Amino acid sequence: MNTLDYGSLAYLGLLAAALIFWMFVQNRDRLGKKLQYLAVWGLIFLGAVAAAGLWGDIRQTMMPAQAVFADQGRVELPRAPDGHYYVSLDINGVPTRFVVDTGATGMVLTQKDAERAGLDPEALMFHGEATTANGTVQTAPVRLDEVALGPFTDRGVRAYVNGGEMKTSLLGMSYLQRFHRLEISGGKLVLER
Repeated sequence: MNTLDYGSLAYLGLLAAALIFWMFVQNRDRLGKKLQYLAVWGLIFLGAVAAAGLWGDIRQTMMPAQAVFADQGRVELPRAPDGHYYVSLDINGVPTRFVVDTGATGMVLTQKDAERAGLDPEALMFHGEATTANGTVQTAPVRLDEVALGPFTDRGVRAYVNGGEMKTSLLGMSYLQRFHRLEISGGKLVLER
C-alpha cells in the first residue's frame, strides 16, 4: 500500500466511525436492535471478503480437469464453464495451460509462458505476422525441445511467441493434427493417437 492508499483507508475508517456514532446517538432507545443489525452487516461484509479471496480456489474446484487414458492413447478435455476447452501441456518440462483453438494455424505461446519454458525473450526475433480477431500481431518463430501431453511426447515442435498481449497460450492445428482423431461430443473434446 502506498501513502495515498493509507490516506483513503483512514478517511473511509473515519467516515464509517462517524456514521456508526451517529446511528447510536440517533437511536439510543433501540440500541440492542442496532447492535444486531451492525453484527449482521459485519458478517455479510466478512462473507463477501472471504468469497472474493477464495474465488480462485472455488473456480479451480468447479472447473473440470482433463483426463488422460494412456493405455487407450486418448485424452479427454471437458468443456469449461466459459465454453472453451483447456489443456495443460508440459513445454520443455514446464506445465503450461493452453486454450484449444481449432481456428488457429499454429501453437502460439504468450511471452510469459515462453519465458517460463526457458526461451530467452531477448533472443526472440518478432519478424512474422499473424492476423487475429484483435488485428495483426508480431510473432517470433521458435522450436520447442519437448512438448508432452500425458504419455504423448513430441520433440522439435514448431511454435510461435505472440508479440502482443494474450491471456492464455493457444493450441492450434499444427499440434492438434498430430492426433489421429479429434472429436467434440457430449461436452468433451477427445484426442486420440
